[in-house]
Amino acid sequence: MADPRFYPSSGPQPLAAVAAAAGARIEEGLAARVFRGVAPLAEAGPGEIAFLDGRKHLDALRASRAGAVLLTAELASAAPEGCAALVVASPQLAFAQVAALFHPHPAPVRGIHPTATIGAGVTLGEGCEIGPHAVIGDGATLGARCQVGPHALLGPGVVFGDDCRIHAHASAVCCLAGHRVTLHHGARIGGEGFGFAPTPEGRFVTIPQLGRVILGDEVEVGANSCVDRGALGDTVLGPGTRLDNLVQIGHNVVTGRGCVIVAQVGISGSTRLGDYVTIAGQAGLTGHLSIGSKARIGAQAGVQGDVAPGQDVTGSPAMPVKDALRAALHLRKLGARKPSAGSPGGKPRGED
Repeated sequence: MADPRFYPSSGPQPLAAVAAAAGARIEEGLAARVFRGVAPLAEAGPGEIAFLDGRKHLDALRASRAGAVLLTAELASAAPEGCAALVVASPQLAFAQVAALFHPHPAPVRGIHPTATIGAGVTLGEGCEIGPHAVIGDGATLGARCQVGPHALLGPGVVFGDDCRIHAHASAVCCLAGHRVTLHHGARIGGEGFGFAPTPEGRFVTIPQLGRVILGDEVEVGANSCVDRGALGDTVLGPGTRLDNLVQIGHNVVTGRGCVIVAQVGISGSTRLGDYVTIAGQAGLTGHLSIGSKARIGAQAGVQGDVAPGQDVTGSPAMPVKDALRAALHLRKLGARKPSAGSPGGKPRGED
């Protein structure tokens, strides 16, 4: 069970409501059974719901005390006696939906904290919550039911749609955001891009960054991640794009829909991503690249050239996965080879 000090529960819930949230089929006569929450398969008790994602956890299922389990039709027969089998197409997705049933995001507490600073001409939609010491600049607009956490900053003229969550210490300037956008703690949106011109004397003159950041509907930006505004055009994160913590997005980067960018990734300016691109942790992309839709970039990859749609690359410099594995195997064989006589590490010539 989730700790109720941190995660208030809407439970108990009847199995009929759970099945409806998951889109699951249940046996007749089980709809009225009541459950109090969700838990991992190995820890769940009779009043809790777990999920099984693949055959490798079948032993854990057979030993589980869970009262109900979300699983695919082909594995439903493995559910132990007394455990209700909730048949779904994707157990992980269904579990996310059921967990949200028991632990929905807290609704905004309508009102403006006395310590918050609200600029002139600000428009707040119905039911917004503005937390302690939050600052909202002149002319900003927030849609309905937005939450702005403690010490968050929204600059002059920014726009956020309905049901947005701006967590503590997050900031957004020069930003236009859609509906259901989330900025996690310490996220920085719209900072000045890294652009400068050198002088003959060896100084650097900052190039004014005059663009914006556009965040599509349901974009999430992780804690302490940074998205720079465009230099002249805009930096754009397409609808549904997810940034993990500690991600750096340079000026004029554009992503398509549903991109997933994992922790400590850095993307240099003016690189463009298609739809549903995945970039694993600590990968680095140079500027002005084109990354095709559904491409996947491996962890710690160094990407210096374009990536075709649907292609998987890894390594530094990045290359197709098969080539990278072949190169790694070759290096391993070289490292394991015994040095020959007369080579570094071998016997000097002339010695027995």
